[in-house]
Amino acid sequence: MKLFIDTANIEEIKEASTWGYIKGVTTNPSLIAKEGSSQKEIIEQIVKLIDGPISAEVTAEDYPHMMEQAHELYQIDPKHIVIKLPMTKDGLRASAELKKENIPTNVTLCFSANQALLAFEAGARYVSPFLGRLDDISDDSIKLIEEIVQIKRNYGYTTEIICASIRNPDHVKKCALAGGDIATVPYKVLSSLLSHPLTDRGLDSFRIDAEKTAKLTEK
Repeated sequence: MKLFIDTANIEEIKEASTWGYIKGVTTNPSLIAKEGSSQKEIIEQIVKLIDGPISAEVTAEDYPHMMEQAHELYQIDPKHIVIKLPMTKDGLRASAELKKENIPTNVTLCFSANQALLAFEAGARYVSPFLGRLDDISDDSIKLIEEIVQIKRNYGYTTEIICASIRNPDHVKKCALAGGDIATVPYKVLSSLLSHPLTDRGLDSFRIDAEKTAKLTEK
């Protein structure tokens, strides 16, 4: 399972780009709004930092303006930009049309297996089912991932499943076990994936023993 970082914060992306395992970036209007810059300015910086798919989201609600925004965003960097579209009739229509133009899309705000099926059929490169928001209403988010993975396998769809709205390390593990293709993860959760008390204890032990060995060598 590939790991993307879900943020529009340039400093977080700069650091994550050095970790060796971040393969892409997802953004959305809410993340962009926190940074105090335009989407175009932020996306132009991100594509210089991560050599992978960068999801840039349209904000229009109707098909003609979605297509206009999609073409503008795609031109920022055709090698890396993925157009993020909402799970609506116009969003799916735009996905199907952009597919004909070989422009990759990410259909977002997916909360059911039926919605994912529509994204598959509309030719989306990616579909983003949301975990955290389903958990918030006491729904089974991991079961949703399992259902979408099963539908994909049943019919040989090539759309990649991006597990989104990740809230904790357990979400990442369960998405990997369920067969998700990608997890897009906030900076803090990505950082916490490294942590385990036994790892810390082991490092401390090795450090102490290394210091003892160094003292013996000095003698």
